[in-house]
Amino acid sequence: MTVAALWHGLLWPLLRLLFAVSLGILIGNFIESLNWTHHVAKLARPLVRLGRMSDVTGASFSVAFFSGVTSNTILAEAYDQKRLSRRELVLANLFNSLPRYFLHLPTVFFLTAPLVGAAAFYYVGITLTAAALQTLVVVLLGRLLLAARDESLAPPAVPGGGATLRQALDRSVQRFRKRIGRIVRYTVPVYTLFYFLNHYRFFDGAERFLADHLGFLSWLKPQSLGIVALHVTAEFAAGLAAAGALLDAASLSVRDVVLALMVGNILSTPMRAIRHQFPYYAGIFPPALAVELIFCSQALRVVTVLAGTVLYYHWSM
Repeated sequence: MTVAALWHGLLWPLLRLLFAVSLGILIGNFIESLNWTHHVAKLARPLVRLGRMSDVTGASFSVAFFSGVTSNTILAEAYDQKRLSRRELVLANLFNSLPRYFLHLPTVFFLTAPLVGAAAFYYVGITLTAAALQTLVVVLLGRLLLAARDESLAPPAVPGGGATLRQALDRSVQRFRKRIGRIVRYTVPVYTLFYFLNHYRFFDGAERFLADHLGFLSWLKPQSLGIVALHVTAEFAAGLAAAGALLDAASLSVRDVVLALMVGNILSTPMRAIRHQFPYYAGIFPPALAVELIFCSQALRVVTVLAGTVLYYHWSM
């Protein structure tokens, strides 16, 4: 392994990740210091009230449409300050699935549409429905698991309310200095570990194992298994390219392609979530909590995407 390979494959991406996480934490702290969370939360207030969640959760939901790191930072700060219970923290992270989806929607759609045409609308429609369903499930869980809030009382004061821009910036920098040590301490070794696991084909082996044991997908057409295998073992674009070629050759129908893409999505997402999400989650939350948040998020996502796929399977027969 050369120095150039280490720089381009590990050091430069790691620096970019640390910069993005650090910037997100600074912005999140700044929003908290100015007590803007109460105002930003108004955008999601109907759902937040229905789910018995706090203004912090509503603010995180609204900010997640623009930055996942900043959204998670708001939650982490509130949890550290004991303004958010662990139960609501888990629900709040799940609640952000819809804005996270919209954050990546343009990229997903404009990648799928040129390659698979009409199938892209069904694929995006199913995944969008799954994200919306996740939000509704979280609202219901919040209604069942969180204590009722007295709406007649004003929201609890947030430390730093009424601060000037200068004071808010100073507080943000102070809080950032307290967190940056943990960010570096956890993010650097975790990211480095995952880089070497990827370099030595650990994930490739795990994904090939999944691809080699797809016998339970016998209900799919044989040609569809190639799309699923590529989706799992390579990148999303590889599965799309294969799907586009099979559509053009009339080897598969739009329905077959949509089902293959959805199965590939379900099988590949958990592994990719661990590979890409955990390094930066561990820089924001304690590692054990980061694992819990990712596990809960991916478990709910798989269930809702699977539900959407089953509905499409029966509807399109």
